[in-house]
Amino acid sequence: MKPQTKHIVLLPGDGIGPEVVAQARIVLETTAQVFGYSLSFEQALIGHAAIEATGDPLPPDTLAACRRADAILLGAVGHPQYDRNPSTPIRPEQGLLRLRQNLHLFANIRPIRIFDELLDASSLKPEILQGTNILFFRELTGGIYFGQPKGRDKARNRAWDTMTYSRQEIQRIARMAFEAARQRRRIVHSIDKANVLESSRLWRETVTTESKNYPDVQLHHMYVDNAAMQLIRAPRQFDVVVTSNLFGDILTDEAAQLTGSLGMLPSASTGAQIGLFEPVHGSAPDLAGTDKANPLAAILSAALMLEHAFGWHEAAHAIWNSVSHLLAEGWRTPDLAQPHTPAAKVVGTQQIGKLVASFVPMVALSSPAP
Repeated sequence: MKPQTKHIVLLPGDGIGPEVVAQARIVLETTAQVFGYSLSFEQALIGHAAIEATGDPLPPDTLAACRRADAILLGAVGHPQYDRNPSTPIRPEQGLLRLRQNLHLFANIRPIRIFDELLDASSLKPEILQGTNILFFRELTGGIYFGQPKGRDKARNRAWDTMTYSRQEIQRIARMAFEAARQRRRIVHSIDKANVLESSRLWRETVTTESKNYPDVQLHHMYVDNAAMQLIRAPRQFDVVVTSNLFGDILTDEAAQLTGSLGMLPSASTGAQIGLFEPVHGSAPDLAGTDKANPLAAILSAALMLEHAFGWHEAAHAIWNSVSHLLAEGWRTPDLAQPHTPAAKVVGTQQIGKLVASFVPMVALSSPAP
C-alpha cells in the first residue's frame, strides 16, 4: 500500500531562514526516501519577507496554507531595521505570534541535548554538562505576553502588563509534560514563583493536582530564580521541565548556553492539530548569504516534526543519529569550531546539510537517539 503523503508548509522567513530550511528539506526528502514515506512541500511568506511583498507579516494566503498542512517548518523571522525603530507598528515577529494564536499552538517543546562531541563548545565545564538531556514544555499562548489589561500611560510615565492563567491552560501543558516524562526518566520539574505571584500559586496547585494522575512520575516544584541557578550548577538533575510563558522564554534561552550554540537547538510549537517546528536561533542577518549559518537546529527541528507530528520515530532517530555521526567525524560550522578543529573540517551551511543527508541511509538501522 502506498504510504499516505504528509504535506509540509515551509516558511523560510528572514535572514538565514531560507538557507537553513533548504538544508532541512534536503534531509527530510532523503529520510523519507530511505524509510519509504511520502512528503509534499509548499512554500509561503512570513515575517519581514511577507511585509516587503504584501505589507502583512502573516498574509491570508500563508495562514490558509498552514491550516491545510500536516506540519509547518519555519526558518526565522526578524530584520535589523525593526530593531533600530522598536515602535514600528508592523513587525516581523507579529506574524509568528499571530500564527501561534490562530493555530492554537499552546505548547512549546524544546529539547536541550548535549552531544558529547560538543562538550568543549560550551563555556561550562564538560564534567557538569555531560549527560544533560532536558525536555522543556513552555506554555505559549497565556501568561504575561497575552494577559489583559495591558497598556501604557505616557502622561504619567507608567506601563502595565498582566500575568494571568486559567486552570485549563495549566492542565493541558502539565499533561503533555507528564506524558513525555513517562517515555523518559519519569521526572518533572514544575517552575513557578509561587512565593510571590498568585498566578504561580494557581500553577503549582494545578500541576500538583494533575500529578496525581501520574503516580509513576516524580514531581518537583522549583522557584524560577533557583531553577535559573540550577540549570548552570547541575543541569543533569532535570529531565522534563514545565513552566509558564515568561519563565519558559527566559529559561530555555539560558539553557541554550549549555549546548554551546543556538545553532544546535530545535523546537516545536504544538496544539490540538497542527505543529510548527523551528530552530530557535533567530534570523541572524549578519550571516545571511555567507554560507556560514549552522543548519543543524533546523535539521533537528525537522526530526522533531517526524516524531511529534507524524509519529515516524525511527526516521526521526535516524536524523538525530546522523547529526551525532557528523559531529563525531569532526565536521563543524564556524560557530562550533574550536581552536583545535582542523580547517578542512570547518564547512558551510550547504555542505553540512549534504553530509547529514548522506549519513541517513548508513545510520537508519542504528540505535535510537535518547
